[in-house]
Amino acid sequence: MKYSKADAKAYARKHFRGVWAATATPFNEDLSLDVAGFRSNLQHWIQTLKLGGLFVSGKQGEFFSMSVPERKRTFELAVEEADGRCGVVTSCSDTNLDVVLELARHSEAIGADYIVVHSPVLHFAHDTEATVYEYYRYISEQTNLGIALWNHPDCGYLMSPELCARIAELPNIVAIKYSVDRAMYKRLTEIAGDKILVSTASEEEWLDNIIELGWQLYLCSTPPFLLQTAVDQRINEYTQLAFAGKHAEARAVRDSLNPARQAFKDARPSGTPQAYTKYWMELLGQVGGPVRRPLLGLTEPEKALTREAFARSGLRLS
Repeated sequence: MKYSKADAKAYARKHFRGVWAATATPFNEDLSLDVAGFRSNLQHWIQTLKLGGLFVSGKQGEFFSMSVPERKRTFELAVEEADGRCGVVTSCSDTNLDVVLELARHSEAIGADYIVVHSPVLHFAHDTEATVYEYYRYISEQTNLGIALWNHPDCGYLMSPELCARIAELPNIVAIKYSVDRAMYKRLTEIAGDKILVSTASEEEWLDNIIELGWQLYLCSTPPFLLQTAVDQRINEYTQLAFAGKHAEARAVRDSLNPARQAFKDARPSGTPQAYTKYWMELLGQVGGPVRRPLLGLTEPEKALTREAFARSGLRLS
């Protein structure tokens, strides 16, 4: 552990900052975990793109199709490759609480910086706030690591800003990936921004949230490695300009990425986001590979549209 449980919030305030990416998990053609490919991607994200941190094996990483040992292995690989050069937050989300706790304990044992835990899926649930608070209170009690909350409509409800603020009082709750509209995450920032680092997955909103809400953390999605290359790192660039107070320059750099953002959106099929991400990664020279069931791969026409979009994105490869 790099910090005590009591110091988790202070440690996160100092170190949990910058651009963090949600990792994709490459599989071989036989659908086994592609360890060499994952290492190659990690090295690119850490050494070449110099990202602030990695969010390992979340929904973008297809955790729902992976075994517990495979998830642990991806955590280990990320910690090994990071080697102190960037942060690692491991996704311990699961519908089974015992699995959440097993992954959290493993994360602590191998030296991960933080864990992230999605709000529980509550079937047929009403008046969820007491249940959700107790869920996080119990997990907080079981681990010393700093915990990032994660709430998204996929779980069947949205946590209110007031509930998030109450959970933020727990000693090692340090951040939240709050996949909600701006009014809700702005409200949470206003009432509990001194207790919890608030973030959302939208890269397009990141700069405005630095400038207008004082945010320090982008936690996180795939644009940091889908819209950046070894010679074209405009997300990193506008982030650092904004942190330095150079807001006009930051906006100019942010806006220059609009053609790439639009090209990426234009070809993205609505039902196969992970497969699309992996194919775009391959066009960038990263390791993508197939997706596991129940996800669907891209059709050949979809791949052709993706290549056309990539060609007009304006991303510089050399």
